[in-house]
Amino acid sequence: MKLTVTLAQIAPRLGDVQANLSKHLAWMEEWGPSSDLIVFPELSLTGYLLYDLVPEVAVRPHDENEPVFRALREACAQYNVDVVVGFVEEDERHRFYAAAAYIHRGEILHVHRKVYLPTYGLFQEGRDLAHGDSVRAFDTPWGRAGMLICEDFWHASPPYLLWLDGAEVLIHHSASPGRGLTQKGKLDSSRFVEEVNQTYAALFTTYVLHCNRAGIEDGINFWGGSAIYGPDGSVLGQAPYFEEAALQIEIDLTEVRRVRQRLPLLRDERPNLVIKELQRILYTHHLLPSHRSKVSP
Repeated sequence: MKLTVTLAQIAPRLGDVQANLSKHLAWMEEWGPSSDLIVFPELSLTGYLLYDLVPEVAVRPHDENEPVFRALREACAQYNVDVVVGFVEEDERHRFYAAAAYIHRGEILHVHRKVYLPTYGLFQEGRDLAHGDSVRAFDTPWGRAGMLICEDFWHASPPYLLWLDGAEVLIHHSASPGRGLTQKGKLDSSRFVEEVNQTYAALFTTYVLHCNRAGIEDGINFWGGSAIYGPDGSVLGQAPYFEEAALQIEIDLTEVRRVRQRLPLLRDERPNLVIKELQRILYTHHLLPSHRSKVSP
């Protein structure tokens, strides 16, 4: 099966959900008719450096009367296109999460809450946001997928879990700022991200769709550079750095089968060994909360 993917590398306006929704709808109108799936960046509906704005921009996507997601669902149905958007989710107990939603023909198929919240350096996500507590693949009309948000992808366990859970496409969106320069004049932050994306695509024999935001927000420059990687680790296409752009590429999902026949890493994986050794490590190094309570004075 072939799938036409568009990475919508936009520059959201900080805290202005209505303006950002209008931009989403405009890009869906332009790219929806030629796409099967459009992926927007992390927090695409809100902007990134939210801090005290978090409660003001939060929404409940499963509420049928919520106007932002109602408009997105209607546009997905109108243009017959699936969409991934980033937003702040508020749960029933008024906790807030950085989240990604997958919408298909007016229905939200899956919501992923960001598991790893960077709270160091210029990042302060843990101040206002709660940690997600699940990493799960989900079914779409074209196959099984998994979604991760920015730093989720820099840890080995989330993409590994999605791989074991059946994902053949990893949808990764981010708001990664530009930091540092290598000797070759390339941003150090973009070099790291691109190497990890390419490595995971090859290790897990999956497609990786990475959409990173562009634009300047509160003096921070987001580098864009969105890209699509094949299940053999090849770079199938990349958007320009720093500017808003759309990258549209047709991917062939039968390539996953071909690569896995040649390189049967999934067939030979031993999750039971991983579980056994993780349990040993957790108890040996006193990492389990219940174990800590037993050894505390």
